[in-house]
Amino acid sequence: MLFEAELKKKKYQVIVTKTAHTWEVTLTPENGDPEKFSIPHKDFQEADNVISFLFQDNSYLIDAVPDGINYQVYTRGSYRTVKIFNDEMLLHESLKSGKSLGKETGLTAGMPGKIVNVMVTEGQEVKEGDSILIMEAMKMENDMKAPQDAKIKKIRVNTGDNVESGAILVEFE
Repeated sequence: MLFEAELKKKKYQVIVTKTAHTWEVTLTPENGDPEKFSIPHKDFQEADNVISFLFQDNSYLIDAVPDGINYQVYTRGSYRTVKIFNDEMLLHESLKSGKSLGKETGLTAGMPGKIVNVMVTEGQEVKEGDSILIMEAMKMENDMKAPQDAKIKKIRVNTGDNVESGAILVEFE
């Protein structure tokens, strides 16, 4: 699962994969290098909104109270507000604002989908809000727009392609 999180105005991409015995977590800070963590299932417990787990020989108890995209998280004696965007929220937020929630170096898929139409060419200059492509997701055709004025560096998809969440669709110069 792909998430984006924001804590203290710093954005992170979070990828969580469940294997037979572990949760594999990749945490990538904006403009930073990814860090990978592995949490064995036996070290993880969940009840209501409370999570308990062992990580690197430390015990963590986390209480998370959701309010839309905001989570009030209590751990280790303090509260923090964390914004969490899942696949569906990433897509809807990017469509509402016409802006990407991640890096502005390209256009990425907020959730799995199928490319219906690519409306730009490599080398083309686009203005913020210009249509770049149409992607079908959740049985809806979504007009993916330029998040800023940019020049199209590389188009990584073709009409008819199926894409996964987080896939880079178009790169900007």
